[in-house]
Amino acid sequence: MRIAMLSPIAWRTPPRHYGPWESVVSLLTEGLVKRGYDVTLFATGDSETSGKLRAVCPQGYEEDRSLIAKVWEALHISELFDHADDFDIIHNHFDFLPLTYSGLTNTPVITTIHGFSSPGILPVYKKYNGRVFYVSISDADRAPGLDYIKTIYHGIDLLQFDFQSDPDDYLLFFGRIHSDKGAKEAIEIARACDKRLILAGIIQDADYYQQYVQPYLDNSQILYVGSVGPVQRNMLLGKALALLHPIHFDEPFGLSVIEAMACGTPVIAFNRGSMPELIEHGKNGFLVSDCKETLHYIDRIKALNRADCRRTIETRFTVDRMVEQYCEVYSLMMQKAN
Repeated sequence: MRIAMLSPIAWRTPPRHYGPWESVVSLLTEGLVKRGYDVTLFATGDSETSGKLRAVCPQGYEEDRSLIAKVWEALHISELFDHADDFDIIHNHFDFLPLTYSGLTNTPVITTIHGFSSPGILPVYKKYNGRVFYVSISDADRAPGLDYIKTIYHGIDLLQFDFQSDPDDYLLFFGRIHSDKGAKEAIEIARACDKRLILAGIIQDADYYQQYVQPYLDNSQILYVGSVGPVQRNMLLGKALALLHPIHFDEPFGLSVIEAMACGTPVIAFNRGSMPELIEHGKNGFLVSDCKETLHYIDRIKALNRADCRRTIETRFTVDRMVEQYCEVYSLMMQKAN
């Protein structure tokens, strides 16, 4: 089976640091190649894959700000659809814009919807509903009125995450520095319970960072370490007492949540979006409503069995499980196409 895998081009595939969509695309691509699939990855020119790489954009436009995003997105998407008939399946991970090309080819198109940035993009998905196959990344992120072929949770490579049974005594915030992710609340929680907090992630909202994060950084109790790569990510997640995830939006999935649990680190998350699908309250973390309730559970973190956190990932969120489910969907698509 010949598969065209369309990755975003904000970052390299796989990303050096941040780039959750690109990370999932890379894991899926490599898993398919290992299973004997003929995969062509459409990504940035500096991307790495054991499949075939096709690129028009030299590198991620978030990494080279001289690149005009819309220009290179248009060239990137059209490069695939100009050769659409060379493939048996087109797998789109690039949001809604590629859907507008799907009527130009008879090659079946599947789109993994990695979340809806705004209700304003739904008309595009609704227009192509029934023509394009949709996969959701959680049941919570399904939009009414759209037909989905399956929900497939993201998987991670457990070899990249070491289990740590003996953590240090710090809390961790791992995500975009943005109001959606709740860096401000993480700082409030750490200060209220007098725990050390390490924050890691890209600064997506500079004004938010300057107002709610920077004033509290003291390189002692509250520390910001920037965006980190795989090695430092593994260390930070594994040695944390708990991951704080005080989100202020209905998060479609949450890779950092399962990455933390893969290291044995429980998660305290605001109970929104997909969090109840990832976290079993009282076993691998806690689901809370606000900062005040979070404080109630900080002292109970040590009572959780960190091995249970790891087992959650081993049984539900491995890359092999993710790849297997996509293979099943591809087979179903081919049956429907014939």
